[in-house]
Amino acid sequence: MRITGTVTSVDGAWPLQGVTVVVVGSTTGTVTNMEGRYEISVPAIAKKLRFSYIGYKTVEVEIANRTVIDVEMEEEAIEVKEVTVTALGIMRAEKATGYAIQSVKGEELARTPELNIVNSLQGRISGAIITNTSGAVGASTRIVLRGVNSLSTDNQPLFVVDGVVLNNSNFGGTYTEGVNRGSGIADINPNDIESVTVLKGPNAAALYGSRAANGVIIIKTRSADTDKRFGVSFNSTTTFERPLRLPDFQNVYGQGTNGQFEFYDGKGGGINDHVDESWGPKLDIGLMIPQWNSPVVGGVRQPTPWVSHPDNVKNFFELGKTFSNNIAIESAADNYAVRFSYTNSMQTGMIPNTDQEKNSVNLNATASPYKFLAFTANATYINTYSKNLPAYGYSGQNVMQQFMWFGRQVDVADLKQYTYPDGSKRNWNYSYHNNPYFTLYENLNGLDRDRLLGQATSTIKFTDWLSLKTGIGVDYYTNYNNARSAYGDIESPYGFLSESKRTFREVNTDFMFMINKSFTEKLAFSFNFGGNRMEQFTQSLSAYITELSVPDVYTFENARVPVVTMNYITKKRINSLYFNGQFIWKNALFFDFTGRNEWSSTLPAGNNSYFYPSVNVSAVLTDLFNIQSRKFSFAKLRAGWAQVGADTDPYQLQPVYRFDDGWNSGTKLAQIYIPNDLPNPNLKPQRTNSFEIGADIRFFMNRLAFDLTYYSQSTYDQIIRMPISATTGYTSTIVNAGQIDNRGVELSVNGIPVKTRSGFEWNIGINFSRNVNRVRKLAEGLDQYVLGGYWSLDVLAIPGEPFGVLYGYDFMRNEEGKVIHIEGLPLQGDIKKLGNYTPDWVAGVTNSIRFKNLILSALIDARWGGEIYSMTNTWGRYAGVLKETLKGREGGIVGVGVMSDGQGRWTENDVVVSAEEYNKAAYNNNIAYSSIFDASFIKLREVQIGYTIPKIGKSSIRNVSISLVGRNLAILYARVPHIDPETAFSNSNVQGLEFGQHPTARSLGVNLSFKF
Repeated sequence: MRITGTVTSVDGAWPLQGVTVVVVGSTTGTVTNMEGRYEISVPAIAKKLRFSYIGYKTVEVEIANRTVIDVEMEEEAIEVKEVTVTALGIMRAEKATGYAIQSVKGEELARTPELNIVNSLQGRISGAIITNTSGAVGASTRIVLRGVNSLSTDNQPLFVVDGVVLNNSNFGGTYTEGVNRGSGIADINPNDIESVTVLKGPNAAALYGSRAANGVIIIKTRSADTDKRFGVSFNSTTTFERPLRLPDFQNVYGQGTNGQFEFYDGKGGGINDHVDESWGPKLDIGLMIPQWNSPVVGGVRQPTPWVSHPDNVKNFFELGKTFSNNIAIESAADNYAVRFSYTNSMQTGMIPNTDQEKNSVNLNATASPYKFLAFTANATYINTYSKNLPAYGYSGQNVMQQFMWFGRQVDVADLKQYTYPDGSKRNWNYSYHNNPYFTLYENLNGLDRDRLLGQATSTIKFTDWLSLKTGIGVDYYTNYNNARSAYGDIESPYGFLSESKRTFREVNTDFMFMINKSFTEKLAFSFNFGGNRMEQFTQSLSAYITELSVPDVYTFENARVPVVTMNYITKKRINSLYFNGQFIWKNALFFDFTGRNEWSSTLPAGNNSYFYPSVNVSAVLTDLFNIQSRKFSFAKLRAGWAQVGADTDPYQLQPVYRFDDGWNSGTKLAQIYIPNDLPNPNLKPQRTNSFEIGADIRFFMNRLAFDLTYYSQSTYDQIIRMPISATTGYTSTIVNAGQIDNRGVELSVNGIPVKTRSGFEWNIGINFSRNVNRVRKLAEGLDQYVLGGYWSLDVLAIPGEPFGVLYGYDFMRNEEGKVIHIEGLPLQGDIKKLGNYTPDWVAGVTNSIRFKNLILSALIDARWGGEIYSMTNTWGRYAGVLKETLKGREGGIVGVGVMSDGQGRWTENDVVVSAEEYNKAAYNNNIAYSSIFDASFIKLREVQIGYTIPKIGKSSIRNVSISLVGRNLAILYARVPHIDPETAFSNSNVQGLEFGQHPTARSLGVNLSFKF
């Protein structure tokens, strides 16, 4: 029998396109067209049709032998009734939670051209500060929720994937130089994600234990649609990448100093030909000068035109390419559901000869053989491989370094041939730099990682109110890194070889009794009691040699010097018991309480047991007082308090002996020594106390919604290394000391300003957060704590200041603060606070416009406040390659400031010095002030324009969607010159530092998906 009809909104206001129409109890279905019409063939035994549409109440209608069935659908507050994932995978109605939660649907993530899902959360989560370290392939990303809490940990949230805790450690990261090989969360495939739920603070995350003090990000992967018998989906994204921003170089003066240059051997044999600076002769005025690539006739290098190459650095970068293809197959019946997914991602970087490939397989299965018994199992295998990743920082292996120390006349394209026919090196400079192509094609940094995430659970339902859930989850990986340098490398003339392998295993076994009981029609109660054992094992094996005997043979048997090997193993265990309960009154008033006790192997016997509780309450005022209004749709108030404990790393309690190289090769005696850290057998757990209140208020049938949260949290008894006198035999000790406070506000606003009967709809979402961070105290006698540093600048924690003070040298100044000059040049002054890397606030605005099957969306995000120390600016100014160094090249520079008049008074400086002299005095590693900049920025983060075809004719192909997508499209505002202010060497606590930034990738591409 054929049934037709039209689906409209209530009262027939407007037709609804894309409504799913299904014969109840079968897989037969269709969707409505632009006019809201549908047509479906149903079997004779069919009884009902089900109509479902996002944002509207699902309707089931009796067929009753009718051939025309028109349906009106009523809008509902899906956000209010929506079920969300909370701690330990416990599902709760969103209105029943007493803390702030935000979620992002997997469909949004799958359309964006980001292989690291954390990057896709930028601007979408209030309270989150997300920093993509660079645009290079495989680069890690840092995320911090509600500010920095700890002096010693990386302050990133715990990641949980389908109930499995994911280790997010770096796979060989950078401090201020090295190779960034990414972190654990980058292994997760965005195509497999159903939803990402962010539990922002201890109130929401307390049940996850000590590792959740910085919040939790819960990732739920896709499972089979239980309404289907069989289905296939396909998703493909292709993007192309170009640098978003490169330094602004000058193209007027070339290599040399004092206006002179002539190449002979690139080592000082000519006139300033060893110099890697651009203070040489003027370009493009007809000069003929012997250069590195000039022809040699009769042993004499011939003069060639001294001309600029304005795009020499820009043209060095290639077109980056990313291809990601996913296919998923699913099948379901009444008592089982299975989904299998395979994804291949291939990425070639903008930096030549850099790449990364990932292959991911995901299996998700559920089975209910009996009404009282259910099983779930999911497993994900990921292989990540790269033959070469780029180096970072002030290093000869970072190709961006030499563009800051460069001859602006050099034709980079001519460097692609990096050897002469006789095999000797071909380069523009032989004193300080490799040929960049030699670095990228001969000095390789590879990785090969295999990872398995998996969980299996069983649930036994004893009664309609009591059940037991048991499970085991595993995160296991082996990560192999290798690095090599060829003969002739500027830093390793005889070559270099390094290999390392890290094996990590974490096993979590759990049980949880679950009680759900209604005592009366108004009062209900739920209670869970469970336990967890976490066992963690890490082993690292590494070896390296600093010289090879024979060129280009990269084996340890080819060592010219002894092989240096290292091996370490760490083990850790945490046993836990926990409970959580909820009282529900009239399905409108909710009172939650939790408690967890942990026993950690890393703390001493007297302090290794620690308990922490939480309480939360929420009241849905519109339900309590039976408010039914189209204007005032929903109102909820919430409040909560929580405490979370935290332990430390293994082997902090007793001295651990280490083996080093032997005393000498003759005696073959091993060298055994004790590290410089004095262990502390009396360590106790770190604690975090948190309080938050909030409100969720919605108007006009949820077309305008506000979610506001205020929080305050304090972390104390921090476990840190404190310096001590070397006369003790140690240089530092591990103590409980220090307190960091955070308080702030988070605001999410969602609105639908326009919605018409013709199918036009405009949605806008705003996320805003401001966090005030203070280091309240450190250990007694300690007035600052060094987190890290770069050149003469330190990144500090100082009592009374926000975390991450940039502390370095200013210019010498007089009592009025004016810069003092001697012989026309500024001098180094006092060391002092120059800034702080913590922003004042972050925000994101998403606009989405839909007209029938067409959708256009754009995301703008902003980070305001905080400072950054840019050594790109320092060395680029010192070396004369940046455009600012053109000032004073002809007539000299008179520095702004004062000089002594010889009579004990100050007078305005009037001494003229050369541009080269002034820039080298004002911009160097001894004066940080001149390169401290406001790190604020506003970015056009993402744009999408897409079209969806609900169904193609009478075929089984449906939901065909094609989108043009773009990421990191423009920096709309920034104060720092030459670089993208969103940058970092790594995802550690040492932020606010930069040099030789690998440019952020501006990506454009297309996404195609369909199902059948």
